[in-house]
Amino acid sequence: MGRPRTPLLDRERITTTALRLVDDQGDFSVPQIARALGVQTASVYHHVDGRDGIVELLRERVCDAIDDGAFALAPWDAAMTAWARSYRAAFAAHPRTIPLLTTSPVRAPKVLQQYEKAVVRLLDAGFPLADVMPVIIGLENLVLGSALDMAAPEMMWELTDETATPHLADALAAVAGSRADAAFELALAGYMAHCRKLLDSR
Repeated sequence: MGRPRTPLLDRERITTTALRLVDDQGDFSVPQIARALGVQTASVYHHVDGRDGIVELLRERVCDAIDDGAFALAPWDAAMTAWARSYRAAFAAHPRTIPLLTTSPVRAPKVLQQYEKAVVRLLDAGFPLADVMPVIIGLENLVLGSALDMAAPEMMWELTDETATPHLADALAAVAGSRADAAFELALAGYMAHCRKLLDSR
């Protein structure tokens, strides 16, 4: 019997299957991936460095959707703002990966290169070295929190008796468009304004 033209198993298929499992149930196991692909669990381990290796493949897959070309924009705050919006969109497409990826150290070389670009952009803008990672991590906290918010129901407050909370009812009714988008843009604008003041004070 000749060998199949398309490999039965490769890192691409493993990643796609793991991502589908995480999107569906919030986690994955190597035996689940093997069953979904119709192979033995040991066969999966021939292609990846265990569960941690699959987590890094997932990180690369999700982060591939982030546009790091934004770092070429000027000024620096426009670059970071564009990166934040792209970052949010990438994780909003797979919000259940967030708890998985944020509790595992970043090892994927392609993802580390994105951080390198962010660090260089902030250093070039004049941020002191000690401020660079707090600025990036603070922005990530904002982005990932908003990505999770995008996965929540549009209406998170169920008012059984609007007369008991009339001001809340009016405030909810006054929100135009997506509440998650409005909240993100407000928080992002405030955060970038703070970072500009931080830079000016140095």
